[in-house]
Amino acid sequence: MTPNEHDGMISNMNSPSQFSQSLVGTKPYIVGSAGMLGRAWRQWLDAHNIEYACGDLGDIDITDPASVESVIDESHRVVVNCAAYTNVDAAEEDEDRALVINSGGVENLARHCRQINAKLVHYSTDYVFNGCSDTPYRPDEPRDPLGAYGRTKAAGEAALENSGADYLLIRISWLYAPWGKNFVRTMAKLTSEKPALRVVHDQVGRPTSAESLVEATANLLAHGAAGPWHVTDGGQCSWYEFTQAIAELCGASCDITPCTTEEFPRPAPRPAYSVLDLEKTEQMIGPRPDWRVNLADVLNRLESE
Repeated sequence: MTPNEHDGMISNMNSPSQFSQSLVGTKPYIVGSAGMLGRAWRQWLDAHNIEYACGDLGDIDITDPASVESVIDESHRVVVNCAAYTNVDAAEEDEDRALVINSGGVENLARHCRQINAKLVHYSTDYVFNGCSDTPYRPDEPRDPLGAYGRTKAAGEAALENSGADYLLIRISWLYAPWGKNFVRTMAKLTSEKPALRVVHDQVGRPTSAESLVEATANLLAHGAAGPWHVTDGGQCSWYEFTQAIAELCGASCDITPCTTEEFPRPAPRPAYSVLDLEKTEQMIGPRPDWRVNLADVLNRLESE
């Protein structure tokens, strides 16, 4: 199996972070607040008693400049974009729609943020790289996406870079949380229900806990970070190794065997090697927690379907 979507030791969400004060008074606006990452942002801001506003579908349409302008005003000094078209396989048949959201929507947000002098935090993906490297991808490496989803996210990055806005671009990979549709929740369920599973072993990357990602993003903002950065958990693994760890931590007896990408074809191509380089990030905010630590924490709090 392989994921359908592209989709630290996690800090205590109820304890104040030394850098949370930098967001006090900025009244962040969270776009895509009902999604997996948007929820993680809301919980972090609530835990730190930071005033914010948020919107999801029905509240703000990032593909419509007038909607963006009517919802986000000068009281919002930081705008966090958690909205995206993330269905990797569907994008192969629906690239125009994905482009409208992943590029046009970002351009609209960036243009408005420039007009009101707000900082835009935008999340991108390892899919903007081709996966042919054998060393981790640095934030400044050229984009070379393989499929439609990666192309639309790369276009969004280019629009952001050319916008003239003050922005923080964070690339992530293999995002998961105790809630929402993600690989960890899916495999925790399947390994407990199925006697056997086959999972691809020739795609390697770095898992990213949504909660740890929010904490790291706030830390980067407190340090004044701008431009492109990479944030994931530490270490690396294949989807097969990731699933093995999930099953072991859940106490599942499922027989998990490796298979190749060719044996499990998908409509969209997947990068074989999508490890994002963390050196720049770790120099600024310290070492990233190993993915196994964050995984264990999340599995202890996994929400049921």
